[in-house]
Parts: sequence; structure tokens; C-alpha cells
Amino acid sequence: MNKINYDAEMQKVIKTLKNKPKLLLHSCCAPCSTACIDRLKDVFDLTVFYYNPNIDTDEEYSLRVEEQKKYCAELGVNVIACEHFSEDYYSFVKGLENEKEGGKRCEKCFTLRLKKTREKAEEQNFDYFATTLTVSPLKNAELINKIGYSLESDKVKYLPSDFKKQGGYLKSVQISKEKNMYRQNYCGCVYSKNQIKP
Repeated sequence: MNKINYDAEMQKVIKTLKNKPKLLLHSCCAPCSTACIDRLKDVFDLTVFYYNPNIDTDEEYSLRVEEQKKYCAELGVNVIACEHFSEDYYSFVKGLENEKEGGKRCEKCFTLRLKKTREKAEEQNFDYFATTLTVSPLKNAELINKIGYSLESDKVKYLPSDFKKQGGYLKSVQISKEKNMYRQNYCGCVYSKNQIKP
């Protein structure tokens, strides 16, 4: 069975667009958002949505959200930043604390964040929602896109992606270095932090 090329699927959607539809882009962090925003800002009326209750501490959350706001301000891109609702995450992944990184706990976490993005997109009359999560070579783009499609509604469509394609991940690393961005060495949750190899 052939794997779906979600980058090609995104290009198909973009070719059908008229005017600049409104897109709410969930961002996991500013460094990952760089290459994604670069690819989307000319074809969509773009707003970045920062909702990441999985981040382990308020201090870490603050570092990441401020970096996101700063980068979006430089580009003139709107950003909606949520408070750090860590209880959303802990209650949603209860029972999966000992799962390995990339397993069922991560699947639940992706679902939580994409569901909230879809809800915000509906509430504020966006046409599409998407996520930067697929830019990471450590994230399962097929799984993320399946979750995204499953959350589509009659009010808002999901924009498929695999932002790591076309050198997206390398570009995000390059831009974040050029901008001297804060770049974390773990996904965000306390469980991923505990699995970092010394």
C-alpha cells in the first residue's frame, strides 16, 4: 500500500484556492513554525494558534510562547496565544504516562491540540485549520494528518501537510539559528523530557 504524500495533498488544495482563505495554524513552537509560516503566508490569511498544554512548566511555556509572539510580530502575522492549561493535558493522557515517546500518549496529545484548534477555527470563522507538528522528522505525519481529517467539520476544513518535505525541517533550523531563537531539546511534556538521552 502506497503512503500518501501529504505535501502533494496540500499543494492540490492550494491550487484550488480563490482569494486568501482564513487559516488557523496550530504551532508547537516558534522554531518549527518558521518554515511553515513561510510556505503559507502568501496563500492564506494566516493566524498562528499557540495552544500547548503539554508543556511541562510555566517557565518553559512562557519562553516558548514569547518566542512565538516575537516571531509573528516580526512578520506581521496574527497570533492567538492561550494560557498554560496543563490540566487539559494531564487529564487527557491519564493512564498513558509510561508510554514511549511517539506512542499512544503522543497520539492523544496531537488529538487534544488539533481538536482545540478546530474548535477555535469554528468559533472565529476560519476556513481551514492546520498544524506545524508535521515539520519535525520525529513526528508521524501520517498519524497527525489522519487525526486532522477526522476532526474536520462542515464549518472548517483540515489542511493536510508534511512540512518536513521540500527541506522544511532544515529550513526551520536555519531560520531559527539566524534569528537566534530559543530552541528546546525536547517536545514539551515532562515524559518526553525524561526520555532525553544524556
